[in-house]
Amino acid sequence: MNKGNESSYRDHEKQSADVQRIGFAVITLSDTRTPANDKSGQLIQQMIHEAGHQTVAYHLVPDDPERISAAIKDSLENSAVEVVITNGSTGISHRDTAVEVVSQFLDKELKGFGELFRNLSYEEIGAAAMLSRAIGGTIGRCAMFALPGSSNAVRLGMKQLILPQVGHIIQELNKDLPGGLE
Repeated sequence: MNKGNESSYRDHEKQSADVQRIGFAVITLSDTRTPANDKSGQLIQQMIHEAGHQTVAYHLVPDDPERISAAIKDSLENSAVEVVITNGSTGISHRDTAVEVVSQFLDKELKGFGELFRNLSYEEIGAAAMLSRAIGGTIGRCAMFALPGSSNAVRLGMKQLILPQVGHIIQELNKDLPGGLE
C-alpha cells in the first residue's frame, strides 16, 4: 500500500481543528422539561460553546412526531446550522419517537455513531445501554445526532464522539460540493 497517498488519522485531526466555529441547533424532546429545567439541553449548549462553536438555534418540543419534525425542518432551514443535535425520546417507550422522525431526514446514517455510543454507555451503565436507540447521520451539508435525554448520556456523546469529530464531519460533507471546503 502506498501510504504517501493516504490521509492519516492525524491529518484528519488537524483538518478538524482547522474548521472554525460550527453552528449547532439543539433540540430537546420532552413532555416535562422547560427552558429553565432543561439540564441536558443546557449542557449540550455549554459544551458547544466551550469547544469554540456556537448554538444558533434552540428548540424545546414535546415528544410528538409532528412537532419534532417541524423543529428539525426549522433548524435545517437556518443556513447557519451545520449540526443538529436532539436529546431525549430515544428510548423504547411508546412516546419515544425521535429515532423514527430523525431517520426520515437522514441521507446517510452513521451506524458507527450508535454502535460506539451504546458500547461506551455499556462501559458506564451495563446492559441497560441496549435500550438506547441513539442515531447519527447526514442531511446534505449538515450532520445530525439524536442523543438520549440524560445529562450523563449527553456528556458521553458530546465529549467522546460528536465534538472530537465534528470538524472532520463538516469538512467531509462540504469538500466535494461547489463552494465546499478544501
